[in-house]
Amino acid sequence: MKNLSSRTASWLMLGAVLSSVLIYFFPLWQITLYAPQYPQGIRMYIWINKITGDDPYTLQNINILNHYVGMKDIDPHAVPELSYFPFVLAGIIFLGLIAWIIKNRWFYLTWAILYAILGAIAIYDFYQWEYDYGHHLSPTAPIKVPGMAYQPPLIGMKHLLNFTAISLPHWATFFLALSILLGVIAYYCCRSSYNKRNTDQQPVVPDTLKSSFVLFHE
Repeated sequence: MKNLSSRTASWLMLGAVLSSVLIYFFPLWQITLYAPQYPQGIRMYIWINKITGDDPYTLQNINILNHYVGMKDIDPHAVPELSYFPFVLAGIIFLGLIAWIIKNRWFYLTWAILYAILGAIAIYDFYQWEYDYGHHLSPTAPIKVPGMAYQPPLIGMKHLLNFTAISLPHWATFFLALSILLGVIAYYCCRSSYNKRNTDQQPVVPDTLKSSFVLFHE
């Protein structure tokens, strides 16, 4: 049972690492904008290392829309996180491989907690990025509404004048969450095996000794 639980935990940890690798190949987030001139919507995809759209002109079209309300242009080269986040993820994957090799339950848990903290920081950073673009508006914008901000929602839908913005996690975010979950399950799998092993190793007192102990105390 011990070996079976350990092997299961090892496979779970390997799955967590492989799931993390998939983050490089899918977007983390998707923001869709609907406007009268774009009834079908235009979609912007945020990856761990780039920002793309449905076609090469998506960002240009979004920046044209943003220009009317005074928002800054979305320039992937001006977002430093896109340059170093891939290396942070590479470090997480490397630590995950070490955890998989040494097969230590506490390393599994530590890895999952560290991963969760970094994921939360990344989401907060994304929120701050949205806040900056939606609140710091140009005073010379063609359309100015006093007190109006144009920050897209972190998750969900929001109406902004004649725009409708929908922001949702994409596949890479689900792979990130799956990696953390698999790491935690691997820890509990090893923990169950450890607890059972300790229970099995407890000394068994023969019935004759138990009887002698009772008679002695009587």
